[in-house]
Amino acid sequence: MQQQQQGGGGSEMVVTWDDQQNINKFGRLNNRFHELEEEIKIAKETNDNLEDASNELILTDEEVVRFQIGEIFAHVPKEEVEDRIERMKQTTSKNLEQLEEEKESVLSQMAELKKILYGKFKDSINLEED
Repeated sequence: MQQQQQGGGGSEMVVTWDDQQNINKFGRLNNRFHELEEEIKIAKETNDNLEDASNELILTDEEVVRFQIGEIFAHVPKEEVEDRIERMKQTTSKNLEQLEEEKESVLSQMAELKKILYGKFKDSINLEED
């Protein structure tokens, strides 16, 4: 299936099914890129908050501290809280690393699609964000 599209400069541009699939894939990747940026921002904030909590624990003289579990605060031994926070930091760091790797993969795929699409459509297509 082919579609005719009026391109810039008055020339006819043929958009094949494969071209449309590439355009659609680029759009999906672009959406995922923005989702990843937001997820990365949240993961970094979580990491910073955990680091702050860890530093606060170092400064306290209390042996039992209040620790939020779900919607409630429980009195938990300081040492256990330190262990929990450390595990949470490791999990968050690992998640952040995976998100960053996925973001790089998405950017790489988008760059390849840009080459293909700009190679065929030149100025008739705009894949850049304003």
